[in-house]
Amino acid sequence: MTDIPQKFDFDRIIDRRDTDSIKWCMYGPDVLPMWVADMDFLSPPAVIDALRARVERGVFGYPRENQELSEVIVERLRRLYGWEIQTDWVIHLPGVITGFNLACQAFARPGEGILIQTPVYTPILHAPETGGFSCNETQLVQDAGGRYEVDFDAFEAAITGQTRVFLLCNPHNPVGRDFHREELEKMAEICLRRGVILVSDEIHSDLLFSETRHVPIASLSPEVAARSVTLMSASKTYNIAGLQSAFAVIPDQTLRKEFIKARRGLIHWVNLMATTAVLAAYRESQDWLDELLVYLEGNRDFLVHAIRERFPRISMRAPEATYLAWLDCRRLPLNESAFFFFLREARVALVDGAGFGKGGEGFARLNFGCPRSVLKEALDRMEEALFRLEQKTGELPRG
Repeated sequence: MTDIPQKFDFDRIIDRRDTDSIKWCMYGPDVLPMWVADMDFLSPPAVIDALRARVERGVFGYPRENQELSEVIVERLRRLYGWEIQTDWVIHLPGVITGFNLACQAFARPGEGILIQTPVYTPILHAPETGGFSCNETQLVQDAGGRYEVDFDAFEAAITGQTRVFLLCNPHNPVGRDFHREELEKMAEICLRRGVILVSDEIHSDLLFSETRHVPIASLSPEVAARSVTLMSASKTYNIAGLQSAFAVIPDQTLRKEFIKARRGLIHWVNLMATTAVLAAYRESQDWLDELLVYLEGNRDFLVHAIRERFPRISMRAPEATYLAWLDCRRLPLNESAFFFFLREARVALVDGAGFGKGGEGFARLNFGCPRSVLKEALDRMEEALFRLEQKTGELPRG
């Protein structure tokens, strides 16, 4: 990634403990929260200014669906991915989780199957049971270098005659993969041949590192688009998740009608302030995002180096996207999860890998979307906790 002169201060420490932040209020005041996918940076100045201007108008009634935002999304997807869509394919939603649960309800009946790949983002993991569907589960596999791949034989074997929907997570949370075109083509070919609708959570698709080029699965071909629902959002990218905004792109008219029908009776409009924020983010905040990605890539590389040099029994593969690191802690001499150990002994809150389903046991997820000094402090605490364990047990050689 090309170096960009620093215009925004991502090193600034923001005190969030009195802001009703779930990230900072979940654990004790002495705990560094490195868990939920929420960055500790100010949102872009253009977003803050737009929200301030909206507040000063002083009226907060029900909003209409914003056609201008749909047009901005069409232009954005064309520019980023060469993906040509139409404004009437865009359906605005309060969140991506809402989107994939609605898709399951739209395209499957209770008892029919939803295909997922574990380990995976917890709301995707629980989507089948939430809607009363059966879970058709397949597991991602690691190569010798720790890179996660799709076992295509197992993937197809998990599909039954009752499987109706495949919930794809790409870029993948928690393992950090952004699947290559060839992998997406193979998954799509299997799903189309077996009559399975593709529902793709692509919420992290803007958070790519320099070696990565994202391909929306629906952009592969008209045939794939006709059997796809793509879910995206500005929430992770611009740190506005609390405003609750997302959108679905559904090219096929029949699928689109079924999806809209499924949301009847639910609150489905987008928050007025969210629309204001997303418009400012997409139209005026590319410079902020460019610099953010440079900073996050620096954090990623700092973390990879620290794990390699200072934590001989923890390993990680550099994520291709997202600001989430997937730490393999299976070689630590613990009689409990790494999550509980580091929370108690280091006062650092990670996410327990077991919560992401099969294949997550022994792992922990770490959010490095924070000032580098905070990341460094978390690693220092974790290293010291392991040093104390070494002193107590004599089992942990220092790196």
